[in-house]
Amino acid sequence: MKTPRLYLTAAMVLLVCVASSLLPLVSSDPGRRVSMTLVRGAAALGAFCLDGSLPAYHLDRGFGAGSNNWLLQFEGGGWCNDIASCVDRSKTRRGSTRFMSKTAVFTGILSNNASLNPDFYNWNKVRLRYCDGASFAGDTQFRNGTSMLYFRGQRIWKAIILDLLPKGLGKARKALLTGCSAGGLSTFLHCDNFKNYLPKTANVKCMSDAGFFLDAIDVAANRTMRSFYTKLVSLQGIQKNLDSNCTRVFYPEPSLCFFPQYALRFIRTPMFILNSAYDVFQFHHGLVPSSADLTGRWKRCKLNVTACNPHQLDVLQGFRTDMLGALMNFFRNSTRGGMFINSCFDHCQSALQETWLSPTSPRIHNKTIARTVGDWYFGRRNGAKEIGCPYPCDKTCHNLIPASVTSDSLVNLDI
Repeated sequence: MKTPRLYLTAAMVLLVCVASSLLPLVSSDPGRRVSMTLVRGAAALGAFCLDGSLPAYHLDRGFGAGSNNWLLQFEGGGWCNDIASCVDRSKTRRGSTRFMSKTAVFTGILSNNASLNPDFYNWNKVRLRYCDGASFAGDTQFRNGTSMLYFRGQRIWKAIILDLLPKGLGKARKALLTGCSAGGLSTFLHCDNFKNYLPKTANVKCMSDAGFFLDAIDVAANRTMRSFYTKLVSLQGIQKNLDSNCTRVFYPEPSLCFFPQYALRFIRTPMFILNSAYDVFQFHHGLVPSSADLTGRWKRCKLNVTACNPHQLDVLQGFRTDMLGALMNFFRNSTRGGMFINSCFDHCQSALQETWLSPTSPRIHNKTIARTVGDWYFGRRNGAKEIGCPYPCDKTCHNLIPASVTSDSLVNLDI
């Protein structure tokens, strides 16, 4: 029986340059707790969370040489693509600021500790809370009986930016837009728009963490992710907010432009792509969703990769090959882009101190994620693009797969 393959293929590429990285002596810093700020002016823009509550963010002020530099991070947390799941979501912290913790812990790339985040520690850092269920991209609403369901992610994005501009963002000298998972996808969708809000003299770049979702064929030969995104784009009125150059090229399937692999070539702002070649979310929900494994043959493999049989490992290697294939043009031809594609079974690596910068953080050619991102942003090294060797050769993957990522629900995943 032939092994299922994804439709994109390409040869694996390995970088041969070796660089050193400095690691902090400790990584036990608990992080800084930052209070939530509600966007009071959001109502005037019709910018509401799913349940009609006001959107919010957490702002940790920069200091010293970083006072005029800004880092904005989109929060992740899956999506909802039908009314029932969006109603359920609206009653949780993923759809309403009423249920959110009023403080957030800033670690990793959001840390204000110079030894744990040497390049961005003193910047103004903002975490954008996620409450729309469509990667901050929708713009419509739905009357659900006597209540209203708001799909207003695009307006939430605008409302937060407009709230931050007079607080110093409008005078930014350096800026980095980033995000994890669904927030990493938001980074692709809003990168160029972010640059348009800032001074022309500002050095503006974007970094997506675990947001490079593939248009994958699953192990049952279905396009589960494509079907999910198509419904999402339709339900939440996303199409009009996608890159028009992209939607023209992919007409009559504009929802394909919700996939970073298709939208990437239209993004003009410098982009860094941080992703695992075996992204555990995509492994569980794109490559082997529960709908494609009704007999449970993949259950043990999904829980522990060391339990995968040779056929399953071959499928996973095929997924890595296809991810590298989708990135090949960017790798070869982008002169301003950067990348760190490692082989850890992980999802989101920049916001956790253990993976961002610590004695046990993942490395490629002895370079940590933090070092590689910093080299790229500040131009300390041309071509900051790192691709790790295939599983199981990477011995720096010490962190565990987050338990939340083993959920079989696309809509309720807490990432």
